Amino acid sequence: MSKSTGLFVTGTDTEVGKTLVSGALILKLREQGINAIGFKPVVAGTYQDAQGHTLNEDLETLRIASKLSSKELSLCPYVLDRPAAPHLVAAHQGLKLEMSVILQGFQNIQNQADCVVVEGAGGLIVPLNDQEDLAMFAQEIKLPIILVVGMKLGCINHALLTYEAIKSRHLNTAGWVANTLSTEMPLIDENIQTLQAKIDAPFLGLIPALPQGLQKADNSPYSIEALNFAAKHIQLPNN
Repeated sequence: MSKSTGLFVTGTDTEVGKTLVSGALILKLREQGINAIGFKPVVAGTYQDAQGHTLNEDLETLRIASKLSSKELSLCPYVLDRPAAPHLVAAHQGLKLEMSVILQGFQNIQNQADCVVVEGAGGLIVPLNDQEDLAMFAQEIKLPIILVVGMKLGCINHALLTYEAIKSRHLNTAGWVANTLSTEMPLIDENIQTLQAKIDAPFLGLIPALPQGLQKADNSPYSIEALNFAAKHIQLPNN
């Protein structure tokens, strides 16, 4: 991938593995000598580290994968404190999420990177304000879409609805990743086969459930070991 390129990682829902996949993709790109850096348009939910710094677990994961310290670059223009729908948290704080601010933040990262891996917030059509949503941001930046499917009961419907939404907005699906959320999901291979038959985009791999020693605690980023584990089970898209 050359300068000003990248990927937009969206998911079938919140908590389906977008951050894990985004971090893994960054690692795989960096292994190829590409200066890949993560970006997120908005995050909702923060925690305090041992030094009293206010952090967000998704952003810290992207920093770990991008090999950046917490003082290098702003990977997100809007960091909201409450874990809820971003436009509602912003309104509660007296803010309006502005597309222009998010685009400027993205361009700032783009100027520092060969490739930007953008992780969405929640699903594809999460509102930013009364008029705009994340899908519109994806249309603005024109990056190929990676769809993360959280493998759980109902995932086929969620995945196909999201895929239809991507297509209806004339966005390019570069591929999709299946992320195992529970080892107890019945017929996981058959679910994947159904999605392969119905999604006209490359299947980039199945990430198994993280081994217990690699699972992250609440309000903490993924470790580099967890990202490496995920990276071994997926491939980069060809386009």
